[in-house]
Amino acid sequence: MAPRTRAQLAEALRKREVPQEAADAVLERFSEVGLIDDEAFAAAWVSSRHAGRGLARKALASELRHRGVDEETVKEAVDRLDPEEEAETARRLVRRKLSSTRGLEPAVRTRRLAGMLARKGYGPGLAFRVIREVLEDEGAETSPFAEDQGYPLD
Repeated sequence: MAPRTRAQLAEALRKREVPQEAADAVLERFSEVGLIDDEAFAAAWVSSRHAGRGLARKALASELRHRGVDEETVKEAVDRLDPEEEAETARRLVRRKLSSTRGLEPAVRTRRLAGMLARKGYGPGLAFRVIREVLEDEGAETSPFAEDQGYPLD
């Protein structure tokens, strides 16, 4: 069984029709002995999903909220993610996707790369800046698409 948040375990107990008093006692005891630790869960989740799937802060925070982690714990967990590490992950994702966009018009290429980063939770400013950097490193023509849309590249 994979690690779960307190909210996920409470929901599982509710679905099994465990009396509320018993469920509360079990959850409290699990917390006391360290079997439930939403802070540790959130930190591990952020580390794992960022490294494995390349998700950005926004997507990670959304996933944690969906799993019932409280807002303060979510904020603490995603704040541990270094902004430069997040930008480097975005660069790596763009480099990996770059070959499948060769031969496309610069604006189409940029749009597809930006869409991929957006689906992973990267904001437009960072996404377009990283795309421009990677395309320039490749020696490819960059698209004015981001500037036309009003997104800052610097």
